[in-house]
Amino acid sequence: VQLQASGGGLAQPGGSLRLTCETSGFSFSTYYMSWLRQAPGKELEWVSSIWSDGSLTYYHYTVKGRFRISRDVAKNTVYLQMNSLKSEDTAVYYCMGRRGITYWGKGTQVTVSS
Repeated sequence: VQLQASGGGLAQPGGSLRLTCETSGFSFSTYYMSWLRQAPGKELEWVSSIWSDGSLTYYHYTVKGRFRISRDVAKNTVYLQMNSLKSEDTAVYYCMGRRGITYWGKGTQVTVSS
């Protein structure tokens, strides 16, 4: 099982980044997928989730209206489009798959700074 997050980097406040999580080794289309993040010195925080069929999405109130989660079943990939970035979005972002069993990937660093 592999979940590989990418797309992080340095962005200016108000800018955008698109995170990608490529997966393999499990039945991606049946798994509930999420993005979580951990800022320096803070606890892990849930950011967004999407149902296995993509029909429903959920967002933490701090990112609602700015971030959008999506998935591509053909590519076994989940995305997080992040717009209007703020300094408080700086964190390591992780993708997670869950269906009874939970799978985690290595994170990607997002830094929002001028």
